[in-house]
Amino acid sequence: MNVFYNREGIGDTLLVTLTTEEVSNKSFEKKGDVVRIFNEENQKTVGFNIFQASNYFKLENANGHVELNEELVNDLNRVIAHYGFEEKIEADFSPKFVVGYVKEKVKHPNADKLSVCQVDIGDDVLQIVCGAPNVDAGQKVVVAKIGAVMPSGLVIKPSELRGVSSEGMLCSARELELPNAPQEKGILVLEETYEVGSEFKF
Repeated sequence: MNVFYNREGIGDTLLVTLTTEEVSNKSFEKKGDVVRIFNEENQKTVGFNIFQASNYFKLENANGHVELNEELVNDLNRVIAHYGFEEKIEADFSPKFVVGYVKEKVKHPNADKLSVCQVDIGDDVLQIVCGAPNVDAGQKVVVAKIGAVMPSGLVIKPSELRGVSSEGMLCSARELELPNAPQEKGILVLEETYEVGSEFKF
């Protein structure tokens, strides 16, 4: 789940996305200031647009990705219920940027410049396809998990690169917009002191 607000760009509208999956057959149901967006094939809700959002939420400093917290989720559910929708939004508050350990790196079978990595993030091992020239087994790295929103606004989604599935992204310092990030290609390799599975804060 991700929430976005950009008053200058799109007006006083809160955009709520509940899935990272691509949905081709979207339909819409409007009640008052709330629009439910759903998959026409299975009727599953994929998001909400809430108009006149500043009437319902504290958005004074919001610009772009809005950080999730329990108060915001409770307010969302209150507004949605007020306009007659029975859906209840549940949010995952676990960190989306974490320290990972590259357990294995093999050459991509169908692409010379891509590697297929098995990355331990503490409670799971993710397969991530990476194009960085400096990635290698034994490194501690920053992993953007599915649902993470990069500083650029890019939302990390499950993907398939040249026929191989990828469940996240290994990040460079430049992609994280860290101060004094090198401009050359390459992921950010962390020091050994970082704990695998811990949140990476930037």
